Amino acid sequence: MVIEIDENELRINKAHIEHKYLGDVRVLDVQGMRHARGRDADPSAFLAIRFWSSCGVLVKVNDSRDSTPYWLISSKRGDELAKALG
Repeated sequence: MVIEIDENELRINKAHIEHKYLGDVRVLDVQGMRHARGRDADPSAFLAIRFWSSCGVLVKVNDSRDSTPYWLISSKRGDELAKALG
């Protein structure tokens, strides 16, 4: 999985979203990630997760034309990823 962030968009492999559509970014610890992948999961969410990675970030999507409520991204460096997303 390749995560790229530039001045215009967030890209994960072939998926991409412009920064203007990104909402709140929440860093998830082990417990938060477990809930986000399990009981609190939304089937409409975009998942960029590795099941062996126990932490990550949840990025809300603010686009009325997009039915995706959030992107769930696994990352060992969730704090750095959240900071890069602003």
